[in-house]
Amino acid sequence: MIAELLLNADRHPPAASFSGLGVGRASGDVLEAVARLLRVLDRPRDLAVLAPWIEREILWYLLSGDQESVVREVVLTDGRLSRISQAIRWIRLHYAEPLRVEALAQLAGMGASTFHRHFQGATAMSPIQYQKHVRLQEARSRLMAHREDVASVGFAVGYENPSQFSFEYSRLYGLPPGKDAIRMRQASMRDRLVPID
Repeated sequence: MIAELLLNADRHPPAASFSGLGVGRASGDVLEAVARLLRVLDRPRDLAVLAPWIEREILWYLLSGDQESVVREVVLTDGRLSRISQAIRWIRLHYAEPLRVEALAQLAGMGASTFHRHFQGATAMSPIQYQKHVRLQEARSRLMAHREDVASVGFAVGYENPSQFSFEYSRLYGLPPGKDAIRMRQASMRDRLVPID
C-alpha cells in the first residue's frame, strides 16, 4: 500500500539513513483518521469496506509528515527494515510454533548477530520477546472473545506449560489470565450500558 501511494504520488525523496523506529507528534489529520478507524472496529460490515480506505489515508498522512523516511524504508526491498519486516510477518503468522532465530536471520538475509541487532532496533525487543508478546496478545484476545479455558488458550498460542503461560501473562497484563478475562468482560459490559434519562 505504501509503495502504491508513493508511485501514484510520484514521490521520490532522497533516501534517509536507516533508523528502524521514528517518534514524532501525530498530526490532527492522523488522529482523526485513527479515531474513525477505531469507531468502525465494532461494525464488521462497515469495517470491511471502510478500513482499507482509512488505512490508506493514515499512511498518506504519515508519508506526508516528518516520519516519511521511516515509512518509506518499509517498501525498500533491499532495506534492512523491509527484511526485518519479513521476519516480523513470519512471527505474527507462526507465533505458536517454536522459534529459531537462525532461521529468521536466514529469512531476512542476515547473519544471526546482525539480524538480532537490527530486529532489536526495529522493535525494541529480541525476536523471542516479540514472539512472546504476540502470543500473549493473541491469548488475551481469545480469552475475551471466546471464553475458552485458560489452559487451552495457553496451548493454542504455543505454551507447553500452563504455569509458564500464566506467569508470563500476569507479568505483562498485571493479572492471571482468568482474572484478566473476567475484568475485561466486566469493563466491556459497563461500556455498553447506556444510562437512560
